[in-house]
Amino acid sequence: MQQNSQNTSQKKAVIWISILAVLFLAAIITGIVFLARPGTDTGKVRDIFIIVLALESLLIGAALVILVIQLAVLTNIIQSEVKPILSSTKETAGTLKGTSQFISKHAVAPIISIGSFAAGFRRLGEIIGFIREKNK
Repeated sequence: MQQNSQNTSQKKAVIWISILAVLFLAAIITGIVFLARPGTDTGKVRDIFIIVLALESLLIGAALVILVIQLAVLTNIIQSEVKPILSSTKETAGTLKGTSQFISKHAVAPIISIGSFAAGFRRLGEIIGFIREKNK
């Protein structure tokens, strides 16, 4: 349900931005048509271009404000969602490390010890002569 409302609001925003862009282009085209009429002096042309540049500066300023807002939202997302995930991952890694140390200490080390004692007794048996040596 929330996704539908987000999609609807995004579609409305795109429609409004498109309408504003078309109106802006229509205003520029209308200004150029009026400037192309005979008898237009260069002072009017200069004034109209200054107005167009001022409008362009306003649009760039608005875009920068939107960019700063998006950066603030991104920072908030990183702090509220990514940091807990990283801390959970760190906790899981610590648990895994403890588990591997426990298994190493209580399962693997005794098996290795038993294997080394068995190899030692076997070699002792080979030296004494109870067990035949393997051909090397």
